[in-house]
Amino acid sequence: MTSQNSEARSLGELFASVSEQSARLVRAEIELAKAELAAKAKRVGAGVGMFGAAASLAFWAVGALVATLILVLAIWLPAWAAALIVTGTMFVTIALLVLFGKNQVEKGSPPVPEAAIASIKEDLEAVKKGVQP
Repeated sequence: MTSQNSEARSLGELFASVSEQSARLVRAEIELAKAELAAKAKRVGAGVGMFGAAASLAFWAVGALVATLILVLAIWLPAWAAALIVTGTMFVTIALLVLFGKNQVEKGSPPVPEAAIASIKEDLEAVKKGVQP
């Protein structure tokens, strides 16, 4: 009987040890995952910041391009006429983009998967017909 008790005790200790080591391993893996995610989040944050800086510079570059267009037209026209032509062209472009964008939004609204719903309704009808005697 004593040999069985010592075997049971050693098995119990073994299971306790495995349980403790498994828990320690899981905690270590979680810490590793946290560290890895933190490093990746830092890189993503830096990338997003760079995109923001690029967008800001692009905004100012477009302004510089508009000024350049006005100056180029001012070679042949008075400066006020060149500015008026460029501004008018920009407003026409804005209006067209708004109209086309509005049409695209209307085509995508409401955001309901109509084809999938129709397919499910057809499937339900087929099941109903199959169940009815």
